[in-house]
Amino acid sequence: MIEISASATTAVVRIAGDLDLAERVQFPEVTARVSGLRRQLLVLDMCQATFLDSTGAAFLMALAEAAGKRGGTAVLRGVSDRDLFVLEICGALTLFRLDTEHRCPPPGDGESSSSAGALGRADTQS
Repeated sequence: MIEISASATTAVVRIAGDLDLAERVQFPEVTARVSGLRRQLLVLDMCQATFLDSTGAAFLMALAEAAGKRGGTAVLRGVSDRDLFVLEICGALTLFRLDTEHRCPPPGDGESSSSAGALGRADTQS
């Protein structure tokens, strides 16, 4: 599942589950929605991501490149060592700033598992 939320200056994309070839049908719409928000800071929250393949990495790269073209910054938050390795192999780490201060909440603690704000119902606050 991919959730999009926004504040006045930040867009957050929360990824839960696998980000792989099977999920690619969502990628163009998510990219368009995030680009349409035109926020300077794009946070890619990977705390609940369970798997990333090269297709998912290409999606994250597209989001980061779109943010960079607008003069913004893409930040990876809660990314696992395995996912960092995938991004490194893809030559993508230079596209992101890593949030090393963030600590993901334990599963089931403070993070809603509802689909509110999921793709198709993006939460936007201006």
